[in-house]
Amino acid sequence: MKKTIVLISLLVIALVFGYYYLNRNTIKRITLTSPHNTAMYNKVEVVLAKPAPVYIIYKEKSTGKTYKTRTAPADTLVQLDLLLLKANTEYTYRVVIDGLFKEESKELSFKTREQSPWLINRWLSKEKPHDGSALGNGYILVCFGRLPGYMALIDGEGEVRWYWQIADIGVRAASITPRGTFLAMLRPALRDVIDDKPMTPEEVRKEEHKKPMRRGSIGFAGGTGLAEVSLTGDLMWRLNLDSVEKEKDYLVIHHDILMDKENHIHTLYRPKKVASIKVNGCLETDTLGGDGIMVIDTLGNVLKTLSLWDVWDIDKDPYIAEYRYDRFHANGLCFDSDGNYLISAPIEDQIWKLDANSGKILWRLGRNGDFKMDSTAYFSFQHSPYIMNNGDLMLFDNGLYDERSGAKSFHIDEQNKTAKLVLSAMLSKDKYTSRMGNAFMLPNGNILQCSSKTGSIMVTDRTGKILWESLMYYAPYRAVYVPQDLFNRYFTEIK
Repeated sequence: MKKTIVLISLLVIALVFGYYYLNRNTIKRITLTSPHNTAMYNKVEVVLAKPAPVYIIYKEKSTGKTYKTRTAPADTLVQLDLLLLKANTEYTYRVVIDGLFKEESKELSFKTREQSPWLINRWLSKEKPHDGSALGNGYILVCFGRLPGYMALIDGEGEVRWYWQIADIGVRAASITPRGTFLAMLRPALRDVIDDKPMTPEEVRKEEHKKPMRRGSIGFAGGTGLAEVSLTGDLMWRLNLDSVEKEKDYLVIHHDILMDKENHIHTLYRPKKVASIKVNGCLETDTLGGDGIMVIDTLGNVLKTLSLWDVWDIDKDPYIAEYRYDRFHANGLCFDSDGNYLISAPIEDQIWKLDANSGKILWRLGRNGDFKMDSTAYFSFQHSPYIMNNGDLMLFDNGLYDERSGAKSFHIDEQNKTAKLVLSAMLSKDKYTSRMGNAFMLPNGNILQCSSKTGSIMVTDRTGKILWESLMYYAPYRAVYVPQDLFNRYFTEIK
């Protein structure tokens, strides 16, 4: 009996080894390249004897952090991306054939090259708060509006881990799309240079006044084109508005670019209106400057426009003469939780909710608005409203009246028309920025804040205390939080 069991066991083992021998796969070639010639991205090309799914396990030698790439579909030629690598860093890796029998290559290694000098972030200094854990498990996306324009991701240690560059135009602003890419607003680099250099608090106060505006259409954080960029840094498409549109009002967009699930882009534009208004008691006909929402597709076709002039009563507006060339100065756009729009109307020190179909103003939040709220919670010349995960509204209060800027969030009861200030993370006076800037609630409960005029990107606690700060060499328009999860379809950390 024992002999029979032994013989059967040996037969099974022989059959398994025979099956493995007949179905085994081999790696014929592994090639490592650096697309776009960056220190932060390597591509691995694997050639197999037979089609099979493949993934890579790779490790940062100095820290032991280990990552696993996505599993590429079965093929004989497989390409896998190693993203967000650290510059001048050693890694080891193994290629794994994910068949019935897992087969691994021998351990290989590579060292990323030194960072390009112009991408070394020298602004995270020991003199400034630099708690590397304050940001949490994510990155900060910044944009550069001069030449060459670029987008870059900075980690909690202040290192650049990803970038995309464009030679002939600047990048004014960017957002994350529902399909996990970056949408960039492109801006002629020599326009609006007033916003490019950081200033001291004293310079900000001397240069600015209560309502800083009226510099023309391109001066409103404006752009003349769009581009979508993949996480591997590849340009998916680029659109120059003047190449597809003859309507002059559609050629300049500004402040925000949002892509919806249908891949349509929602942005702010600058519609004009010819009207007769009273100026110093006399009736004059003039071309008024305003704002609206434009929806376009990735080919540049205008799908819908909502002009604020269509819902605005000029005859009842006491300020129309004073602000005729820039009546609304809309400087922020987002979706409300019900699919309607929220826009920032800084001249009124208000956030407006607009019906997504008609453009009708449904309510106004802020000074002289429709909501009952404590007057100490008012905001001034605010930027970048958005709806947080808990449903509250967060904005960046530029604070023109008391010359103090920072994050505020509100719990809004639309039915009873009440608004309660639930968070106020105001920055110190030396971080006052009269224009631009934004705030975003991080998953760990800290707040990402950008004081644009002072060139400061910060992570603060919920009281406004700075935990981490990077002083940029230019005035960043905004700082966008990019979660690590965005890259999950390329790689995940496994230990």
